[in-house]
Amino acid sequence: MNIHFNALENIYKWGSSLVFQCLIKPPVKKNTIPIDLKLHNDIRAVERARFAHQVAEKRRLIKQYKMERERQQKLEEQEEIKRLRKELIPKAQLMPYFDRPFVPRRSEKQPTVPREPKFCIPRHKTIRCCRMSCNDMSGPSQLQHLPSSVEKTEALYKNRGLQ
Repeated sequence: MNIHFNALENIYKWGSSLVFQCLIKPPVKKNTIPIDLKLHNDIRAVERARFAHQVAEKRRLIKQYKMERERQQKLEEQEEIKRLRKELIPKAQLMPYFDRPFVPRRSEKQPTVPREPKFCIPRHKTIRCCRMSCNDMSGPSQLQHLPSSVEKTEALYKNRGLQ
């Protein structure tokens, strides 16, 4: 490059006769061969296109399957309607036999035996103040009476002689 600029300077200084002598052709470089680059974007675009194609194919299959299923369901419903229409045709009922009237028979089971209700309150379900007997209450600070429901049950037991 430096030689080329020097030659141009000489042309202007000395005239055109020196042009042919001073001009030297620069060395020719070999043409560069471009390297085929594989960018990640290009690879990713190809993979994405494959994936998009697979998704579209899957959606198409699902849609086709749904349409087939709906068609089958419609056919089944139509068959069911036809069957119900045949079955639900009103038909005459048979006349009952009046020469043999229905006579109910007595049950073979034993009748239930009535039991008296249990008015006893189990010990684990009673209130603490009700568990104390009247003999245990020693002073006015203790509760002096039982609730009315407990008194009623005790009176019933005493009247019947169960206690």
